[in-house]
Amino acid sequence: MRVKPPQWRQPDGAPVSCIEKLKVLNENLGEIEAICQEALEDGVLMGCDETQFCSYLHALVDGLVNPYKRG
Repeated sequence: MRVKPPQWRQPDGAPVSCIEKLKVLNENLGEIEAICQEALEDGVLMGCDETQFCSYLHALVDGLVNPYKRG
């Protein structure tokens, strides 16, 4: 990963300490990064504006919904 992941925390602020959970989380994020990078490269090669593409990715992430949120 290009960006070092933070120390992952639970909603109460306690660190996530399960090594297996951290491994899966960081692997998932590494895969997301690789897919986003590949999509950006494809878009730029096809003539898309890099800034617009990255703005769309930001909006995509901002629109994610937690299906497990309580309340």
